[in-house]
Amino acid sequence: MKSLVKQYLPVMIAVLALIILIALPTGYEGALIYQGMDRCRAAVLEGDSSMIIDTGLIRSGEQICRLKLLGGKFKGQETSGFNLLNGSLESDKIYKVGDVALVAISHQEDTILSVNMIDHYRLDKEAILLVIFAVFLIVFARGIGVRSLLSFIITVLTIWKLLIPGCLDGGNPIIIGLILTAFLTVIIISMVYGYDRRCLASSAGVMLGVLTTCIMGIVFTDVLRIHGAVMAYSESLLYAGYQNLNLTRIFMSSIFIGASGALMDIAVDITSAVNEVIRKKPDITRMEAIQSGFNVGRAAMGTMTTTLLLAYSGGYIALLMVFMAQGTPVINILNYKYVSAEILQTLAGSFGLVSVAPFTAVVSGILLVDGN
Repeated sequence: MKSLVKQYLPVMIAVLALIILIALPTGYEGALIYQGMDRCRAAVLEGDSSMIIDTGLIRSGEQICRLKLLGGKFKGQETSGFNLLNGSLESDKIYKVGDVALVAISHQEDTILSVNMIDHYRLDKEAILLVIFAVFLIVFARGIGVRSLLSFIITVLTIWKLLIPGCLDGGNPIIIGLILTAFLTVIIISMVYGYDRRCLASSAGVMLGVLTTCIMGIVFTDVLRIHGAVMAYSESLLYAGYQNLNLTRIFMSSIFIGASGALMDIAVDITSAVNEVIRKKPDITRMEAIQSGFNVGRAAMGTMTTTLLLAYSGGYIALLMVFMAQGTPVINILNYKYVSAEILQTLAGSFGLVSVAPFTAVVSGILLVDGN
């Protein structure tokens, strides 16, 4: 009975955390911009693009569509909806007959005032993708897959329900980020090990690596004179009435939060390796166990140092292509603020990956020897 409780206690605590997070309000559910609107799916019956102006690659103007509302208060009704184009390939969209759009209906009692076509409706496809991911994870990993899926959902909810509102409320993003990273680290790693010395060793190694990344991020954000406005859409926060937000601190916190997942991965690998060595050789000394952890860490560093580089650079292929197409000198590229910000994120995160290996090896050797 005691062993069953020990085995399933992390799952029970994770489920409790999940229930609390689901019930927890963000405090921003009643944002004024979306009050008094009904949102639903709508099928496009006709599309009038006569008011769209083409200027090379740029399209501006307005598309008027005849819609059939598929849900909400006005389900079944046909009405007209407008689709404004701002001349941006990134955000503009064109609808054709047969498309299904997400629309926002402005109304007064039972009268529709206007219908804004927000974007193509994608929730059903996203749900299918999520289900496929969950099925594959559970089929191949079984019990561990269920726990991983639970950890995944808790992480998403923690970011949406705690991290984002905490930062919007004016809290210190660095402190909030460290606290929530520690919370997620314990939750996620306990799902692998349970609450034992391996969990403590891995969690301690992760947090030491996170603190290292945090310090590097804070110091070099200041040294490189990087402003947090380099983050996409961050200036929109200021224009939306949140002038009190410290975007630079938010950027600093994003550095170690973004690296924390990879830190957990390498910490668990090293802890598991050290624990296996100790299990096979119970009379091993602490120094020998630590040395084994160092050896495993060195091997892991061979690939992990490029992990964040590939993760971050994948989103900037188009930007790099622009630089090359325009013949921008490399010295110019490396001095641009937004490029320096990416270099900082990559190197500070990689520094955390390099440091978490010896930290975890030392902590694992100290805690696990004579602890089985």
